Amino acid sequence: MPIKIPNDLPATQTLYDENIFVITETRAITQDIRPLQIAILNLMPTKIATETQLARLLGNSPLQVECEFIHTATHKSKNITEDHLFRFYKTFEEIKDRKFDGMIITGAPVENLPFEEVEYWDELCEIMEWTKTNVTSTFHICWGAQAALYYHYGINKHPLPEKLFGVYPHRADYKQSILFRGFDDVFMVPHSRHTTVNREDIEAVPELKILASSEEAGVYAIGTKQGRQIFITGHSEYDAETLNKEYIRDKEAGKPISIPKNYFPNDDETKAPIVSWRSHANLLYSNWLNYFVYQTTPYDISEITSIK
Repeated sequence: MPIKIPNDLPATQTLYDENIFVITETRAITQDIRPLQIAILNLMPTKIATETQLARLLGNSPLQVECEFIHTATHKSKNITEDHLFRFYKTFEEIKDRKFDGMIITGAPVENLPFEEVEYWDELCEIMEWTKTNVTSTFHICWGAQAALYYHYGINKHPLPEKLFGVYPHRADYKQSILFRGFDDVFMVPHSRHTTVNREDIEAVPELKILASSEEAGVYAIGTKQGRQIFITGHSEYDAETLNKEYIRDKEAGKPISIPKNYFPNDDETKAPIVSWRSHANLLYSNWLNYFVYQTTPYDISEITSIK
């Protein structure tokens, strides 16, 4: 699905260099097709890196995708310029009267805080409530998944004894899930978090179904009926170097951090990381776009209805 992004978004040249199918605004307006409207609430401080990672995955299927990047109005990012936000992002206030075929809510480095103490929590709750009536399928990542499980279903996160950090093997719990159609019996996923959600808490909610998990990393994917809400606790979108950058950052800051598991060859951090999750990351996002967005959303986007 060629992804439509602004002509001069920093991710554009990176994706061109990687042979990712990108359509700029100039080219897209000449095609007589309704692109899928995907909103991306980017809560990550490394906004340009996250934009690139998600655009890379959303651009890997045969229809047009139009991304609308959103940032919180109640929190000012310290790692991105105001000019970048002004040129490429909108606030929720600016888009709340629209409907979207799909939405992605990213993770955020605030997991050690109680949800209610996060600076933009009230704004995020308003957005999460709005998705129930204005989005066909919402895809939540890492802390974004934990926040949504807490807001929608009262499932709290729990601290881990040490940071879950590395690339872990996973299996599908529900093998009939079309979200994992085409996946191998075992697939790898990066994780980087200090908290988790408990399986028994999820299983106690009739509306939720555990789709995939890991013996080491715990529950990985959770879905609601018809996939209107999907919760992913890992970071399939990560680049080859993302865990390495986090590892170096934490070491230099003097934080307790172990070498990421199953990442460097023979745990030798002087060697280039082994990317073992890229094919499944592409399949995960293309399955979501195809089965839970494109095949489900009405052609007239105004006809999107509330979650029953």
